[in-house]
Amino acid sequence: MQSGKKMIRRMALLLMSLLFVASMAHGQAAAMAKAGVERSEFGKLDDGTTIEQFTLHNAKGATAKFITYGATLRELWMPDRAGKEGDVVLGFDSLKGYLGQHPYFGATIGRYGNRIAGGKFTLDGKEYTLPQNNGPNTLHGGKLGFDKRVWKGEPVKMEHGAAVRFTYTSADGEEGFPGTLKVTVVYTLTDENALKIDYKATTDKATPVNLTNHSYFNLAGTGDVLDYSMWIDANHYTPVDSGLITTGEIAAVKGTPYDFTKPEKIGSRMGDIKDIGGYDINFVLNSKMGAMRKVAEVDDPASGREMQVWTTEPGIQVYNAIGLNGSLVGVGGVAYPKYGAICLETQHYPDSVHHDNFPSVILTPGKEYHTETTYKFLAK
Repeated sequence: MQSGKKMIRRMALLLMSLLFVASMAHGQAAAMAKAGVERSEFGKLDDGTTIEQFTLHNAKGATAKFITYGATLRELWMPDRAGKEGDVVLGFDSLKGYLGQHPYFGATIGRYGNRIAGGKFTLDGKEYTLPQNNGPNTLHGGKLGFDKRVWKGEPVKMEHGAAVRFTYTSADGEEGFPGTLKVTVVYTLTDENALKIDYKATTDKATPVNLTNHSYFNLAGTGDVLDYSMWIDANHYTPVDSGLITTGEIAAVKGTPYDFTKPEKIGSRMGDIKDIGGYDINFVLNSKMGAMRKVAEVDDPASGREMQVWTTEPGIQVYNAIGLNGSLVGVGGVAYPKYGAICLETQHYPDSVHHDNFPSVILTPGKEYHTETTYKFLAK
């Protein structure tokens, strides 16, 4: 009789185990079923042009949303330490927000990211004049940079993760730049909760090219980022003048507010930056340009989210949203405050066209521009 009861208990435990395994398998299958790309309409421009949205899902439930206006990242949902998904980038609920004045939220930046002094440069003996949209300087490609262009988007078939490919052809003379530049940007949301960005471009005339993404990251989804811990693999940076134009010097970060060779709170030494009250500076990365390597890490103690930056680029612009003031209202009705995000824009150095000691940004016919950057997300 006793052995019969033991047998029943064993069978009950076995059945419960089988049900648990089946439930887990069903959950995993459901998650896998969500992986892929959804295509939808996001809005229309005044001329009737349709702006599309591509929503990427991975097998773990993370989501990324992109629109064809500016090949822009609108939302990026990643889990915190409790497994709760949250949007970790700044953006708008509607197309109207992107058509108004805003600081390049999530946009693909080109033809030349960052500043070009005086809105001019000389190439092969010819001087080129660009729009001056940042005082006397050119910022992020000019008044109508790649962030304000309509790109063509298409899903990319993948065995794991989800991806979208954006393409745009920048005409010879657009915003003053020489050469017809054909650009491809592929965004991939991997099953390991990483957002990979692959940039490629070709030209028919020599031209400066410096592409980047201008996402504003807030790992908590709200509030400011001053308590975040940040590490940057850079012993040097490029100092700037009062107009934020690089002087051409490559200076040591040691003894300055720009020393993040060991993790430091973002807000701990901002008071030492007297002129602008925050970070808007290019770091010279230690590792060899062209090699994919980890160059930065940001940790939010509240949510437990960690973001790692991997890139092939030689530099990274760090900007902690000193220009925000709460007047812009984003996704879900959230007002974006000063210091409400951190930008980590992988790039060649600013104003490289005027400094021969900086890595070259000139792309020539027959050559391919190719850089890669990955933002990896973890929770602990």
